[in-house]
Amino acid sequence: MNHDVIVLGAGLAGLAAARDLAAGGADVLVVEARDRVGGRVEQTALPDGRLVQLGGEVVGRAHTAYLGLAGELGLTLVPSYVAEAGFMARATPEGVSAGDPPHWFGPGDDACHRRLTAAFTALAGTVDPDDPWCHPEATALDALSVADWLRSEGASGAVVRLWEIGQLALASGSYERTSLLSALRKHAAVPGGDESEHYDYEDWEGLRVAEGSATVALRMAQGLGERIRLGAAVEAIAVRPGGCTVRLGGCTVRLAGGEILTAGAVVSALPVGPLRSVAVTGVSDARLASLHRQRQAVAAKFVAAYDKAFWRESDLNGLSECEGVLGSTWPQNEGILSALVPPERFGVLLGMPGHLREGELLRDIARLYGDEAHTPISSYIRMWGTDPWTQGYVTQWTPGDVMAVGPLHATHEPPFYVCGSDQWVAGYMEGAVRTGRAAAKEALLRG
Repeated sequence: MNHDVIVLGAGLAGLAAARDLAAGGADVLVVEARDRVGGRVEQTALPDGRLVQLGGEVVGRAHTAYLGLAGELGLTLVPSYVAEAGFMARATPEGVSAGDPPHWFGPGDDACHRRLTAAFTALAGTVDPDDPWCHPEATALDALSVADWLRSEGASGAVVRLWEIGQLALASGSYERTSLLSALRKHAAVPGGDESEHYDYEDWEGLRVAEGSATVALRMAQGLGERIRLGAAVEAIAVRPGGCTVRLGGCTVRLAGGEILTAGAVVSALPVGPLRSVAVTGVSDARLASLHRQRQAVAAKFVAAYDKAFWRESDLNGLSECEGVLGSTWPQNEGILSALVPPERFGVLLGMPGHLREGELLRDIARLYGDEAHTPISSYIRMWGTDPWTQGYVTQWTPGDVMAVGPLHATHEPPFYVCGSDQWVAGYMEGAVRTGRAAAKEALLRG
């Protein structure tokens, strides 16, 4: 059967694209390799009814596409963990501390940190997040790591460590291997952000969907109904360039097992890792080279659910930055802690026997919050880095990557369209929704 558009992947990006395509009158089919929708958003329920988010959870005020979609779906946005009272904790091999300054700071470090934050935010103001390649010093900024820039600006070792532990908490790759241009671009993507912070938690993570972030995907899927095929992995895409419109067949998609589907256009909402294993013809070498040059941070998510938020008894808010196997924790719901394992620690997690992983991660949490951490009601691990349909977490931009990927990033070659969290500046769920809806709009305009 021929379709107007075939969408590859039923994560947030693919579902957002398919929803808008269907609303625009296109005959759309979504093919998804997993046996569920949602991609890197997923949820389950505890016996007492509390929802547990196993994937993406939070957004911020700049994530306008996601916020708009949640409103259209009748969902409720509420403050996230940033509204929690209490102090953030930091854990390093030599100690644990709460609040600021961190326990490794000495005289002059706080002033140094404030000076470098101001310099970073001022430099970010010179970068166009939609076109960082036009910056007159783009190549030089991209070649430099954030950590090297800090040292070149006179940062003390303690300040570099503070920035690095914060970056480990985000699990997008060490600042020793993060392009300065990519970090500046990310900061510039939040207009009017707090100039006293190089990463403001409230700006980026201050909101969540009360009904559960995975409900965004589930409601879109409900509306699409039989337009979604699960258990349908894609092996090859053949695009007929030039003259092919949404309502004229010619593009083909081959599924695992050999089934051939045809359509006027293809929207790829696959993460860049899995997309590399799909044979694509009819798309320019330059566009494919740009896509294949992108990389994702190999990370994992851990969730531990408890009867109560016992960390509050120590005047802690559940947010932490760590140098252990875990890079961070935060409270996602009443008594439920989320945590990320950054790329620099993922190999440690991967190398240990599977039955030991929970205990190892709970020890990290207990070091922060006490022995009650050892006995959760339930716990969950999602190994995004080795999941064949994910192969990672958010985009990781190492020095040189922004220029190597180039201005073709996030562009389309009709009738081949690209969307996904990888295809925007930053913001996991925002990137998916924003680019998914943009791809659908472009395809309908050309239809």
